[in-house]
Amino acid sequence: MHIALNAGHMSGMDPGACGSCSTEADICRQVMESCAALLRDSGYEVLTFQSDELESIVGASDGFGADIFVSIHCNGAVTQAAKGTEVYAMSEAGYELGLCIDRAIVVYLGTADRGVKDGSRLYVVNQTEATAVLVELAFITNQDDEWLLNQRTDDFASALAAGIIEYCR
Repeated sequence: MHIALNAGHMSGMDPGACGSCSTEADICRQVMESCAALLRDSGYEVLTFQSDELESIVGASDGFGADIFVSIHCNGAVTQAAKGTEVYAMSEAGYELGLCIDRAIVVYLGTADRGVKDGSRLYVVNQTEATAVLVELAFITNQDDEWLLNQRTDDFASALAAGIIEYCR
């Protein structure tokens, strides 16, 4: 099984959403690297990359022959009240993968469950040949979620890996 993990945004170029003490790009990279190590330890072939170029993201995943593509992000909102985990998917298989990942994160970290949503408008979800999802781990603009993202980064990686592994069984 080939799994492509993409950390959203690019440190130094496009930080993505920003919280009071952290950036989306940095959190996503940490989660991606830890998740990849766990998946490799479980016997999966994993490609990791961080890019803002949508075509190169899809090209890397497809060139790797990915069976599963996961784009990792932190959500942001104008209101600090927005919180929780949500996953975007397009296909039936993507929806099932999204459910596994969403459940794992919500159960393991106690984030608010925002569910699996229609991701058909998202380029990285609708253009890759792999079963694809975009995961919004939590809201970096919410104080409690940002604390989780910073203090329990490895737990987000573990939950993400557990969701992927559950789907693969």
